Amino acid sequence: MDILIESTRRFEKDLAKLSEAEKAAAIAKINDCASIFPTQKANFYRKVRRLLLPLNLNGYESSLYALTVSRTLRVIWAVDEDPIFGQVIFTLFRVVKDDELDKAYQGVAESLYQDMLHHNLATAQIS
Repeated sequence: MDILIESTRRFEKDLAKLSEAEKAAAIAKINDCASIFPTQKANFYRKVRRLLLPLNLNGYESSLYALTVSRTLRVIWAVDEDPIFGQVIFTLFRVVKDDELDKAYQGVAESLYQDMLHHNLATAQIS
């Protein structure tokens, strides 16, 4: 299984604000966690936490997770398996302090799932 790690501009901006030690820790943790995915999925999912969406996604589950880098630092990323091409894609959205996690996560979730949210609102108004 191939592993592809993509980062967003926002992630890169967040990363640039960190100290060199925090950057190194975040990158090492991301790489370590991603590298175990193909052979140790259960262990991988013990290292990450699925963040609960306060949004209704019509029964779909979010692929967003939080990875703990340190006591105070978290990475918000998506994990998407593509069995057709035999790859897993990790998309890095944010790296934030723990006290900013909920707000950052809400922003990422709203931007990712805005079409579903819009569809849910339109359906609710028609009903």
